[in-house]
Amino acid sequence: MAFDYKKEYKEFYLPAVEPAIVTVPKMNFIAVRGQGDPNEEDGRYKQAIGLLYGIAYTIKMSKKGDHKIDGYFDYVVPPLEGFWWQEGVRGIDYGHKETFKWISVIRLPDFVSEEDFLWAVKEATRKKKMDFSNVEFFSYDEGLCVQCLHIGPYDDEPATVEKMDEYIKQNGYVLDITDERMHHEIYLTDARKTSADKQKTVIRHPIRKA
Repeated sequence: MAFDYKKEYKEFYLPAVEPAIVTVPKMNFIAVRGQGDPNEEDGRYKQAIGLLYGIAYTIKMSKKGDHKIDGYFDYVVPPLEGFWWQEGVRGIDYGHKETFKWISVIRLPDFVSEEDFLWAVKEATRKKKMDFSNVEFFSYDEGLCVQCLHIGPYDDEPATVEKMDEYIKQNGYVLDITDERMHHEIYLTDARKTSADKQKTVIRHPIRKA
């Protein structure tokens, strides 16, 4: 049976609907950076998602080709994630999505080296006849965070964020969003196939002791 990161690491991918504190270790990702409204039809964000999955599945299906990755085991491609920020805003202003800056990512298994990643970019470019030059190998050490499962539309996230803010305040922590530590979302459902009221999103914020 294929290794499923969501099931094996429930503390990171399947949190409760009530806030909790978690320490997230360093992880490697496939990443594309951009800016603008993620809902824009055929916009940069939706194009970025296509690039991410192009590389993710090239790596996953490498088992069928000549490029053998040392330590490879079969796995389920982890969910889409995103780091979000806006210039001059501490947190997220959902009323001005056109000013969003983002890093859209998909987690890489630990056995994938940067060299394997670069091979996948070349292979995907050759096979799919697409430009993958904006895709990068991204390492991120998230550290101490508060997180919560948000169920419902993305536009309703402020209520969940408010609950998280109150929780950390009561437990002696403060929000620590900086240029290096960002609002983080993990998408457990596909917005194209799931009604807005049933969408599941992990919201994660960096924190520090007050």
